[in-house]
Amino acid sequence: MARYITRRVLWSIAMLGIVSAVVFAIFYVLPSADPATLRAGRSATPAQIEIIRESLCLDDPMPVQFVDYMKGIFTPLETCSGKGPLDFGNSIFQNNEPVLDIILDRLPATFLLVTGAVILWIAIAIPVGIISAVRQRSLLDRTTMITSLVFISAPVFWLGLVALYLFAQDVGLIPIFPGIGSYNTSDNLLARAGSLLLPWFVLAAATAAIYARYIRSQMLDVMTEDYIRTARAKGLSERTVVLRHGFRSAVTPVITLLGLDVGTLLAGNAILTETVFNIPGVGSEVAGAIGSSDLPLIQGIVLFGAFFIVIFNLIVDVLYAYLDPRVRYE
Repeated sequence: MARYITRRVLWSIAMLGIVSAVVFAIFYVLPSADPATLRAGRSATPAQIEIIRESLCLDDPMPVQFVDYMKGIFTPLETCSGKGPLDFGNSIFQNNEPVLDIILDRLPATFLLVTGAVILWIAIAIPVGIISAVRQRSLLDRTTMITSLVFISAPVFWLGLVALYLFAQDVGLIPIFPGIGSYNTSDNLLARAGSLLLPWFVLAAATAAIYARYIRSQMLDVMTEDYIRTARAKGLSERTVVLRHGFRSAVTPVITLLGLDVGTLLAGNAILTETVFNIPGVGSEVAGAIGSSDLPLIQGIVLFGAFFIVIFNLIVDVLYAYLDPRVRYE
């Protein structure tokens, strides 16, 4: 067990190092992403750009810059430009504010949005997928699969706008949920959770439909296995056979999908939902950073996103050994 976890942790650290190297190449090596030129502005003179380049240690050889860059991210050692650990620089277009402070300020909103949506789509997808598989080709099965296909086909931003038009308290025809920007006026956790009810349903709708179809497909494959017939032959109840034997084997690929989805959503993939509902999260910050070409902020969010994806994949790898007896730590 310890060897298995240690090996996965080492692979995760190596992956973070590779991602960091790729990000460095994109944001420092390519001429179009010269930090000194971007920070100086369009009207800067070559002399001003050179002064900024020296202050940021961008006149050092590229290998030296890369070592400083990696030290500034992963170690407590001070770099040439005075950066400490987890120092991604300062935002160019947000009053020179540290990138780390901006991300940490936006992360709670994204975390709350993603957490609620994940709980909601899992609570919907699991029973729908299981029931559809057990009652294959029934009216309930056909209805749920057609409904899920509709939600999968609908873009998230369109679902968000329709939900606001129908149910938002400020503009909706049936005003039962808080509307646009209600998160910004909430002063406690309970109020913020209430303001995210509509975004939770919108973000969870398409994903729950995908998971329900995926669980149904996995359950249909698993329920034809020999050990399922053996479990039934032993006299176990159908509920026990489906949940303890069938679903446990079918859920492992879904765990992989869940780890990827949660990681990417925390990395800013909830951008459309956050933008439509005016939620001050990482996704909306990504949109603003791209629009203003704020490369230090984009770089920091990309690295944080890579961290979330790698960490959640590590959690999935560990869970595999618990959920699937066919997985061995050795």
